[in-house]
Amino acid sequence: MPRLLAIVAAAHAGPTIVVVAVTLALAVAAGLPGERVVIVTAMILAQQLSIGWSNDWLDAERDRDAGRRDKPVARGDAPLRLIAGLAVAAAVLAIGLSAALGLAAAAAHAVFLASGWLYNAGLKRTLAATACYAVGFGMLPAIVTLADDPARAPAGWAIAMGALLGTAAHFANVLPDLDDDARHGIRSLPHRMGARPSGAVALVALAVAAALGVVGPLLDGAALGALSIVGAVAGAGMLVAGIVVLARAPASRALFRIIMGAALAAVVSLLGAGAGF
Repeated sequence: MPRLLAIVAAAHAGPTIVVVAVTLALAVAAGLPGERVVIVTAMILAQQLSIGWSNDWLDAERDRDAGRRDKPVARGDAPLRLIAGLAVAAAVLAIGLSAALGLAAAAAHAVFLASGWLYNAGLKRTLAATACYAVGFGMLPAIVTLADDPARAPAGWAIAMGALLGTAAHFANVLPDLDDDARHGIRSLPHRMGARPSGAVALVALAVAAALGVVGPLLDGAALGALSIVGAVAGAGMLVAGIVVLARAPASRALFRIIMGAALAAVVSLLGAGAGF
């Protein structure tokens, strides 16, 4: 059991659950048939597991050097070869599932998967790190709508919303590790900007994404329901909490958790609108 828990933790279980929940909600909001909702959700689960495991596999030496006690591979609780094998197997499974959704959805999924792996493989050290998050998560609404039968392109605001949430997640995710990362030669945009400016960028991206979650459906002629109001209020609350965290502890991991919660709130707004994207 301890080893199983370590393997689950090495997949970055918390963010993985959030991304899978967002995917499920998007698939329902887009009106996908039931079987395609299941396939899309399972595909993103396998994909996120693959990206999470590959991150801990490829970063194992750096994490050990940094004394990361929150990393099971670095602690020795999860075997490196096993995690590497699981990362590859999960990627293969995700690609296989994407093939059942048609060429367009499979291509969009490949971009998301490649963005995560390229980030882990070395682009995290460069200015392209932010683009990996923005492009990857910007593809998520496209994956969902292209998985429909027939496939359809997503609204531009939905892609922008995904890209902004991805950008916010990137900036917030690296804040606690800026010093250790810099010591290991990682010089992405947040590292160059510093903690508070990076936190501010994350919150601005979050605010614009939340606004798109409300305004976007209105532009498409949808009416906001009670659930949309709940999502918007929750998103506003997350934004206020983020501002407090940024002022008091800009390097806290709490900001990343707030971004994850805000992503769920934004999708709740879409569900409340009862319209596709």
